Amino acid sequence: MVDFRQVEAMIQEQIPDAQVMIRDLTGGGDHLEAVVISGEFAGKTRVKQHQMVYGALQSALATEAIHALALKTYTPDGWAAEK
Repeated sequence: MVDFRQVEAMIQEQIPDAQVMIRDLTGGGDHLEAVVISGEFAGKTRVKQHQMVYGALQSALATEAIHALALKTYTPDGWAAEK
């Protein structure tokens, strides 16, 4: 189990402008959903955006502190359009 603030900090360390929302999907603290919004995603494919986030969380994923991660990434404009 990992602290959600820690997950947010890990992402923001690699993607400083990221807005991060974390949700526990199962109640066990290791199956998470992350929504990440960043201007750094502009012009990048969804795969590249996800690779950026997974790269930031590599240590937590490797130790299985995060066992599963559902991930949604958006640019600020894409997030505004989604809402």
